[in-house]
Amino acid sequence: MLKKMMKHFDFTIVVTALLLTGFGIVMVYSASSIIAVMNDGNPNIYFYKQLVWAAIALFFGLAGMVIPYKMYKMLVKPIILGTLLLLVLVLLVGHTANHAQSWFSIGGFSIQPAEIAKLSVIIYLASVFSNKQAHISDFKSSVLPPLIMISLVFLLIAKQPDLGSAMIIAGISGAVILCSGIRVKHILILLLLAAGAIAVIFTSSLSSEQMSRFTSTYDPFAPGVAKDGGWQLIHSYIAIASGGLEGKGLGNSIEKAGFLPEPHTDFIMAVIAEELGVLGVFFVLLCLAYLVIKGILIGIRCQDVFGSLLAIGISSFIAIQTFVNLGAVSGLLPITGVTLPFISYGGSSLVMMMFSTGVLVNISAFVNMREKSKKREAA
Repeated sequence: MLKKMMKHFDFTIVVTALLLTGFGIVMVYSASSIIAVMNDGNPNIYFYKQLVWAAIALFFGLAGMVIPYKMYKMLVKPIILGTLLLLVLVLLVGHTANHAQSWFSIGGFSIQPAEIAKLSVIIYLASVFSNKQAHISDFKSSVLPPLIMISLVFLLIAKQPDLGSAMIIAGISGAVILCSGIRVKHILILLLLAAGAIAVIFTSSLSSEQMSRFTSTYDPFAPGVAKDGGWQLIHSYIAIASGGLEGKGLGNSIEKAGFLPEPHTDFIMAVIAEELGVLGVFFVLLCLAYLVIKGILIGIRCQDVFGSLLAIGISSFIAIQTFVNLGAVSGLLPITGVTLPFISYGGSSLVMMMFSTGVLVNISAFVNMREKSKKREAA
């Protein structure tokens, strides 16, 4: 079965994911070497850690490719319950960094349950809505129960606080729900509920630090802001503007030398723009767009509702996370610490992205096998 399935793998997806990962490792080394010396005295520390995470991610990517995607539907209860348990535990015993208690710190490496939650939510929603197709028009029985579960995941992540990941969970959930076949009336109800939830969050739930991120995003040059919350965004602007078409050359960024905070994490695209210019940025966006479009096409072609929603969910995962990251780097959205898929330093994000891509390849293999079988029968 595995040999048969391998013949139908879409290796363009695999190659694209590997190109992004390899490019990310190079850029993590370039972006982090100076800050690594400043923090640890070793210019290679983040590079070596990212190499280890890349090896782990490769293993999980291969696992995603060979494990039949329908198995996740069978395991959906332990997947979502295990995710909830991790989100509760991280609030109790998790490691705190950058004012958020979002990580488990193990042997010098950090694991972020919110990254696991993103794929878990996709699997959960794809499973629930594929089972409820017969009565998908009934809001109370088909839409409300999964909505309550997703709200719980959202609140646990927002409590850390990790508003960026929480909003990505909301966006992914919205994409899967919209494609599940629910009635337009119910979509409007969900939009009203989402608007109400956003209003509550912004009026009563955001901390002063989180509110300052909005101020620094939309008026970073204001007196008293430029030297505080606006500093990172201003230097992101400088890095992007100074790169031009071809950039200053790999390793030649000035902003990473103590001006742009955490240049190897969520603001790595600013370093890419400075060192490799518009061409480097275009390469990353082209590869990410290819994965998103491929995933959507696989979802459209897949005749199995679970597989279709799973593929669309993974595509939305990559697309929304990319949009949130680039929105922060460009000043379109508040800075929330969301990583750029496959590129930014961070193991949990890379592992889950590679695993998700592997699942996408697996779904495409089953779609290709089914279509080839149909053609043989028609002949």
